Amino acid sequence: MYRKKDEAFYKRGGGRMADGGHGRTLHINMDERRLSVIVFSLFFSWLLAFPFEGQILYTLADTFDILPDLMIFSAIAVHFAGLFLCGFFIKSMKAAKWLILCSLAFCILASCIFFFPPSFLWTVAIVSSSFLAGGCVAAWGFYFKSGTPKNERIKTAADGLICSNILMILLNLATIYLSPYIGLGLSIIVLIIAFLFALQLSEGRKTAVLTCPKQLDNAVRIRKPLAFLCLFIVIITINSGLMYQVLNPAYAHLQWLTSWYWAIPYIVALFIMRNFPRKINRTYILYIAIAMIGLSFISFISMEHSATNYLLVNTLMLGACGVYDLFWWSILGEMLDLDTNPAKIIGTGLSANVLGVLLGGLIGKTSTSLGVQSPNSTLLALAVVCVTIAILPPLHKHLSDLLKDHAYLTVLSEMPLKEQSKALENFTTLGQLTERESEIATLLLKGKTYRRIAEELHVSENTVKTHIKNIYSKFGIRSRIELINIMLEQQSFPPK
Repeated sequence: MYRKKDEAFYKRGGGRMADGGHGRTLHINMDERRLSVIVFSLFFSWLLAFPFEGQILYTLADTFDILPDLMIFSAIAVHFAGLFLCGFFIKSMKAAKWLILCSLAFCILASCIFFFPPSFLWTVAIVSSSFLAGGCVAAWGFYFKSGTPKNERIKTAADGLICSNILMILLNLATIYLSPYIGLGLSIIVLIIAFLFALQLSEGRKTAVLTCPKQLDNAVRIRKPLAFLCLFIVIITINSGLMYQVLNPAYAHLQWLTSWYWAIPYIVALFIMRNFPRKINRTYILYIAIAMIGLSFISFISMEHSATNYLLVNTLMLGACGVYDLFWWSILGEMLDLDTNPAKIIGTGLSANVLGVLLGGLIGKTSTSLGVQSPNSTLLALAVVCVTIAILPPLHKHLSDLLKDHAYLTVLSEMPLKEQSKALENFTTLGQLTERESEIATLLLKGKTYRRIAEELHVSENTVKTHIKNIYSKFGIRSRIELINIMLEQQSFPPK
């Protein structure tokens, strides 16, 4: 994950290589991780409850009988810009901390403007704070990387998303059932608390992260997988934008239910995926989630818009969103070790998410304004599902070639040693592999690259490729993913 020149970073508590015992290092990691989750959760809950299609802004607009659509569209658009551009300007942890602090302070002041009657300052405040919010979230990538060891970032991402959505629900309920000004005041308090915790964030190195040829090579290697991942994120989140503009308005008469249940399936899905055993192949769950999205839109057009229908549609849709959000969040988290600038990776990936929501919202809004019936919008959503299914296999291939130890991509490295030995023995017997093929298959299943396998076995990379081709031929497969699936089957149903 890190080079020798980064061992000092581990010794300061940034990883698991620290001298003086694993217990002390783990304690430092947990503190840094907890702090990063707290700052992210508090700030992100404000973002979800206020500028990003939040109930606070909508309710305040209703109070003064104004339409917030243009303001919200502008906020989302500049939030995309803030996410995308942050990595080009923030290149060190010190700069990241100062951007986070400045963004939090500005968002506190900008939120206070909404205690006054509507004016052009509302638009200025929401647009400027949304832009800085994008940069703040992207800059948090430095702490996402430093505070959590590799292969644990799926849990950090899940914890941050779960906590922020729970806080968002509470802010929404306060806004709807008490007063929009109470909700606004509570959101400002949340930002103030986030600012106080952010003061404790480490500044890390005082200079920008230095690069070396291998790091530059990694940066080149991740371009294509990252581009594929971003394309996938844009397409899958178009459905989220459609949901805002087509599904949500249809259940406006059920505010007593939608005000609190909206994000519950999302939170539950995140919690389940966070605690899934590593030995379970999560690739299949991604396909199940796609089916859930399709079923949610079909249920929407085939049933009356009752409370029961809402529970079904929202559970399917938001449950699937939870599965996919944690998938690409955790993938981005593992990519952080392959680039010198975490803000660029996180910012690029999340900007794709915002772009998808923006496009879906525009499509849904245009369809509604033109009087297009909801079944046509649903057909569009189903078409998006079909495109997603077509993209998922090549995306999985690119990611599995790049990230060998990710929870969605492999399982062997997390199996107990006894289970590993038994499963590998059954696996070798099944494929009638030679001793050398068995060695290579074992390393392949553990996530080693062709180059690393060649180095460990002291053979050429072409020799490794030849052996792998023979292994695939003996099993009648064509990819590492199929090899992992066979391994899982051997673990679950060993030969008698």
